[in-house]
Amino acid sequence: MGSWYINRTFFFDVHPPLGKMLIGLAGYVTGYDGTFPFDKPGDKYYNTSYIGMRVFCTAVGATIVPMSFLIVDEMTHSVTAALFSSLLILLDVGLITLTQYILLDPLLLCFLMGSILGAIKVSSDSTREFSFRWYSWLIFTGLMLSCCISVKFVGLFAVMLVGLITISDLWRILGDLTRPVTVTLKHLIARAICLIIWPILLYVTFFYIHLAVLNRSGNGDGFYSSAFQSQLIGNSLHNASMPHLVAYGAVVTLKNHRTGGGYLHSHYHLYPDGIGAKQQQITTYTHKDDNNKWIIYKYNTNDVKGVTIVRSGDLVRFVHLPTKRNLHSHKEQAPITKKHFQVTGYGENGTGDANDIWRVSIIGGTDGSEVTTVSSKIRLIHYLQSCALTSTGKQLPKWGYEQQEVSCNPNLRDANAIWNVEENFFQKLPNVSFKVYAPSFIERFLESHAVMFQGNAGLKPKEGEVTSRPWQWPINYRGQFFSGSAYRIYLLGNPVIWWGNLVFLIVFVIVFITRSIKQQRGYVKTLTVEAPNRHLEACAWMFLAWSLHYVPFWAMGRVLYFHHYFPALLFNSMLTGILFDYLLDVIPCLFPEKIGTTIYHTMMGLFLAILMYSFVNFAPLAYGMTGPSSSERNSTMSGLKWLDSWEF
Repeated sequence: MGSWYINRTFFFDVHPPLGKMLIGLAGYVTGYDGTFPFDKPGDKYYNTSYIGMRVFCTAVGATIVPMSFLIVDEMTHSVTAALFSSLLILLDVGLITLTQYILLDPLLLCFLMGSILGAIKVSSDSTREFSFRWYSWLIFTGLMLSCCISVKFVGLFAVMLVGLITISDLWRILGDLTRPVTVTLKHLIARAICLIIWPILLYVTFFYIHLAVLNRSGNGDGFYSSAFQSQLIGNSLHNASMPHLVAYGAVVTLKNHRTGGGYLHSHYHLYPDGIGAKQQQITTYTHKDDNNKWIIYKYNTNDVKGVTIVRSGDLVRFVHLPTKRNLHSHKEQAPITKKHFQVTGYGENGTGDANDIWRVSIIGGTDGSEVTTVSSKIRLIHYLQSCALTSTGKQLPKWGYEQQEVSCNPNLRDANAIWNVEENFFQKLPNVSFKVYAPSFIERFLESHAVMFQGNAGLKPKEGEVTSRPWQWPINYRGQFFSGSAYRIYLLGNPVIWWGNLVFLIVFVIVFITRSIKQQRGYVKTLTVEAPNRHLEACAWMFLAWSLHYVPFWAMGRVLYFHHYFPALLFNSMLTGILFDYLLDVIPCLFPEKIGTTIYHTMMGLFLAILMYSFVNFAPLAYGMTGPSSSERNSTMSGLKWLDSWEF
């Protein structure tokens, strides 16, 4: 995708554009020419200036460690807690692996930490409110929030966290009865401008640059509407020259009008046994190829005499150009949407039966209105079954090549049953240049988001694909392959850090509940020897942040991978560092001074020794390895069970 930015070639991706644009920019300024194909991970970079992109991603990822130090130091006023937290992040081999390759994750994690750092600095007592420094941190926070969500939509969790920090801060200011309400209003206005309006403007600007740079036709065109495609240089609709009217005998492509809708498509494959009639598959496909082409005929003949324009109300047949089979429907259940009828390819060389007949209906037109290229929105109503040709948007299994289901919906008002003729080839009519309706930037912006949201919703696990579930992430049960070549890259966290984080999560819940009960019951005897309250408050915020970045994945039906846990891991590691520092202050105080000092140093030394020992033993994971065969790699065994078989 970085290459496509350099070549200005349009593409589709389910994520916002900023991360790819920055990687492309890094490659461009360091001499990369955008020609490397990036077919699969593990390919050799022959004569390719890839170093700039690698260094950029790694440098951005490296900022996570100092920012974690600053965040914890600002929240706890404890250098020890900040040191422990940043060491846990620095020495995790999973984060090292994730941040040393050309990926979006280093940028996401950097902007995430920047957002939290800015929010903490703004709410800190050490930053004088409404000063130049305070406004600088506020603007910085808005910038980081915008960048975070502009890399991946999971940045929305960071927006929610900063929103909660801001609400807490405003509530505290409002509750200070020594200050006038106008101070709270000034805070509210300043934060609304810097944390809402400013990030939105930046987000829209990033998309404006994205759409301005990618102005050439590419393999992502088919995901977007015909009007959207008309703005892409090299697309068949850019300065379109083709017959304006659709005539019988024309070869056409039919584009579904729904956002992200594909082209009516067929291929030389039948529906499998048990899926309605075992006839030729009909799907929608979002890429352009010859299997999207259909010939339109009158319902009762294949003869084309002269030029006869297709009109609203006509009865027609569509013959698939490569396979010569008719677009057909009958009273069999659709493969996925059981309340709809199955749509198939039927007959030979245009000879079929009455179930091949469709009635053309122009939306907003009257019977007799001419069908025009692109501009006419049409429904195709089955003559016998009285149902509308529909693209449901649901993905077919592997037997359908994971293309989208086409069915015939008895509900004739289905919004997904609207089509338009996109390409129109007919030698008996002159090609004319006509201007396709050019959407405004706002329309293209909104359509881009609708397509991205739909693409995200359609990311379902594929048959045989090795994915993971949220319960597997914190326990480091199974990692993730980044390369399947002989030199394999495997993403796996440091188990000592990850399992230790889980233990400290549980300890925090116990300590927090115990302390809360003590405070409510007025039992203050032991509070005199406990660490400052700010440590537990900081832990509470980290626990909330971890929950926000982890728990929502349990409700997601989309495909999930191990790397989705790393934003939550950062907060868990900071919680561990803060809580360990808290325990270092509390536990030694329960003993005589000399014994307490010994316990303090023993605990600290043991913590650092275990941390360094685990890093030394698992560091080779971060630098690639050779290992098990592809069959072992795709098995359901956990990553840890077969680590012994790897050669480092």
